Amino acid sequence: MMSLLSARRRDRSAEITGHVPTRSGGLLPLVRAMRPRQWLKNVLVGAAPLAAGSLLVGTTLRPVALTFVCFCLASSAGYLVNDVLDVRADREHPTKRTRPVASGELSVRVALVAAVALAVGSIAVGATLVSLEIGLVLALYLAVTLSYSLGVKRQAVFDLAFVSAAFVLRAIAGGLAAKVALSEWFLLVASFGSLFMVAGKRYADVLLVEKRGEHVSGIVAYSASYLRFVWGLAAGAAIIGYSLWAFDVGRVRGHSSLAAELSVVPFVLAILRYAADIDRGEAGSPEDVVLRDHGLLVIVLLWLVAFGIAANVV
Repeated sequence: MMSLLSARRRDRSAEITGHVPTRSGGLLPLVRAMRPRQWLKNVLVGAAPLAAGSLLVGTTLRPVALTFVCFCLASSAGYLVNDVLDVRADREHPTKRTRPVASGELSVRVALVAAVALAVGSIAVGATLVSLEIGLVLALYLAVTLSYSLGVKRQAVFDLAFVSAAFVLRAIAGGLAAKVALSEWFLLVASFGSLFMVAGKRYADVLLVEKRGEHVSGIVAYSASYLRFVWGLAAGAAIIGYSLWAFDVGRVRGHSSLAAELSVVPFVLAILRYAADIDRGEAGSPEDVVLRDHGLLVIVLLWLVAFGIAANVV
């Protein structure tokens, strides 16, 4: 009985002060806070070498794989810092309240120490085992994510730009690691494709807030109609950029590239399918959308085959 009363007092104290006592420690809460499921985003480092047809070349695969690992470490460092800075807001959020730092499973001190270790490790590995350029890109990526966590995420439009930039930096790093030139079409598709996904994520947040009927701190107060405009604009620009690349491949190579031209079809279908997920408010986590929507996954695989043939990979 006394232990039950004591637990109730602690819970009541947490409600009043906003402090949640640490309930458990160990490695598992830290691993969860690092969000390994979101490492799927880092496969973007393979986009440029895949487009150049050199991804599976022995001299390219190793530095690209190491760059992928470095971005996994760096992105996890960013997630840990963000969770520490947003701990109070996350406790008010219907789903984020279960995160290890917000729930009290992982202490703030451990999270910050791990974040510093992961950040320093990612830059050190990238600069020494891949190239100095990769180390600099990783440092820039960490600066962007830290700036976002420190306040940019509360600034309308800038928050969209910074998250999109984090995606584009992954793609640029892949090109640098593989030592392939990045075309203007590639950068255009990477930029607007990233903005498309980020706007979809924000739209899911807006629908969640509207469903609760109350404001959730830490979320920019976009309207649903504005985000529809943003993702529509971004989707259109990405499709145009990709189509121009597909029909320009033949001119550059001096012969027709039917596979590149046909790859436009699954690319457009993938955009439309993902837009349907956004419209239902189910695109809060891009990596979950791809894994959960089997129809989208089939379309993406078809696109990869056509794209791979066009790039002389398969």
